[in-house]
Amino acid sequence: MEKETSQDTGRPYIDDGNIRYFDQNTNEDEFVWHKDREDRYIIATHITDWQFQFDNKLPVSLYDNKLFIPKGVYHRLIKGTGDLTLIIERK
Repeated sequence: MEKETSQDTGRPYIDDGNIRYFDQNTNEDEFVWHKDREDRYIIATHITDWQFQFDNKLPVSLYDNKLFIPKGVYHRLIKGTGDLTLIIERK
């Protein structure tokens, strides 16, 4: 079976259970402001310069942070270098 790609899903990431993969080759324009339908935590699995930003807040590092994202709050990822792998913990 072939591995799913972000082009297959129309999203800038691939989900594998509670792991989410972002490819470094994804165009920055695909990382849009959005809101989620459920509360969640995100945790980077490795050192990264990718950042996370809530609406009307300054960006914060994903590295060494367990970030809580409340449902219905606008946010986005800011692309860094290399691939990004996140653990998604749904509440």
